[in-house]
Amino acid sequence: MLIDNYKHKGMRKRLVEEISRKGISDKQVLQAIEKVPRHLFMDKGFEDFAAYKDIAFRIGAGQTISQPYTVAFQTQLLDLRRGEKVLEIGTGSGYQTAVLLELGARVYTIERQKELYDKAKELLPELGYRPSFYYGDGYKGLPVFAPFDKILVTCGAPEIPGVLLSQLRVGGLMVIPVGSGDIQEMTLVLKVSEDQIERTEFGKFSFVPMLSERAKTN
Repeated sequence: MLIDNYKHKGMRKRLVEEISRKGISDKQVLQAIEKVPRHLFMDKGFEDFAAYKDIAFRIGAGQTISQPYTVAFQTQLLDLRRGEKVLEIGTGSGYQTAVLLELGARVYTIERQKELYDKAKELLPELGYRPSFYYGDGYKGLPVFAPFDKILVTCGAPEIPGVLLSQLRVGGLMVIPVGSGDIQEMTLVLKVSEDQIERTEFGKFSFVPMLSERAKTN
């Protein structure tokens, strides 16, 4: 049974206050974080321990549910408008997906870990969230549905994948953690033209790595 009670809502309110103090200022993003029941994306045993603390947590398959501040930070950088078409690389638990949907985005989300894909595909519709789910290699994106207004990458990439840039519309934004080690630079990419981008870095974050042996899936 999926329970979201007054206790959970109170914890979410305190979480929103915390990440607001840390610098998240977009009111719509804060409202989305306050609405999404993060505890339902985690194992029940950790509901009170970690669900509404501002920390990342393991969710299986070597992946994590991102720190709420990080989810809010990436979402704020995307500068979403209702109805925009967003490609999310790395569904993971589905928590970030739900936040994007709360903001009115049309979300196409891709996940390469079958265990996580299956869980998210079952859970999100139960909570009333209906993105377009795809199981596959995030490096390839979803060219058949391109161009996208925004692209959000939720895992660390050693470089900005050209194939994903090609799926971003001119004038569109990509948010991606870039770096080959355990620490990456959060990077905002503006596609100025088909052959020109502008990139801005927003500090260091730590993500699990993007598919490292992508050649095996080609």
